Amino acid sequence: QVQPVESGGGSVQAGGSLRLSCAASGDTYRLGRMGWFRQAPGKEREGIAAFFTLTGSTWYADSVKGRFIISQDNAKNSLYLQMNSLKPEDTAAYYCAPDCYIRNSDNLETYFRDWGQGTQVTVSS
Repeated sequence: QVQPVESGGGSVQAGGSLRLSCAASGDTYRLGRMGWFRQAPGKEREGIAAFFTLTGSTWYADSVKGRFIISQDNAKNSLYLQMNSLKPEDTAAYYCAPDCYIRNSDNLETYFRDWGQGTQVTVSS
């Protein structure tokens, strides 16, 4: 059983930064394929960043590439998302999830369905 818990959201002005954290423990295979997703009001959930422990590789959606950095601390059972140069369009609830994979080279998906509360990020212009 893996149940992620997200934290670190808040309200910032455009151009600001936030660091999100995700605490998760359990199946190390599932935790080796962790990702961040976000969902804005009225929109579908979007996969934005992933970390694959086995290869040490990362993946980013074009919308956040160059601005966000995903990292993982296995000793602390934690996943992080450093968000820089935030834009109003980054406003959303952010979630982390295990069991991630890349579909068609340009879409982050997950088999995980037991979403947590998420953490809200609001960026004002």
